[in-house]
Amino acid sequence: MNVVIVDYGAGNIKSIQFAFKRLGVDAVHSRNIEILKTADKIIFPGVGEASSAMTMLKESGLDQVIPELKQPVLGICLGMQLMCNYTEEGNTKGLEIFDVDVKRFKTGVKVPQMGWNTITDLKSDLFKNIKDLEFMYFVHSYYAAYCEAMIATANYEYLYASALKKDNFYGVQFHPEKSSVAGEQILKNFLEL
Repeated sequence: MNVVIVDYGAGNIKSIQFAFKRLGVDAVHSRNIEILKTADKIIFPGVGEASSAMTMLKESGLDQVIPELKQPVLGICLGMQLMCNYTEEGNTKGLEIFDVDVKRFKTGVKVPQMGWNTITDLKSDLFKNIKDLEFMYFVHSYYAAYCEAMIATANYEYLYASALKKDNFYGVQFHPEKSSVAGEQILKNFLEL
């Protein structure tokens, strides 16, 4: 299987590659448009700041390529947020794949949310063999609001979308590559989509 991790200068590429290696898949990272278009599966990672990440996507032309991809695409953390309409982080317009805005956690909770939290309301084959209230590893200060594309929720100050889906595009706010056995199962499920 040809799995390609989008290389745009923002991401947790090595830990994602190691996670796929444990599943017997050698995931490559690339920003080459032809390599991305011919991949079986695409991972759109993200660790960093939204406005600078979007600038890097625009400079490489990937902001035009990613929304046109036809194979399954999995956005992780910032990758998922950049697939939304807009994020408050850096007042940034996103790729507009998911019709939802990304907001900053306000008052009453420690920001960023860092550590283990449960996911619930699971509604996709992405979560096959994952039980409700499974723990996943999160690190984020921004979240996608409750919306039609939501396929899982988490609760931190209030309920928010911990996973999104539209057509061939999937997004998870948590880091499956750092989420132990359950996270590995989600990556396996993605490979099987």
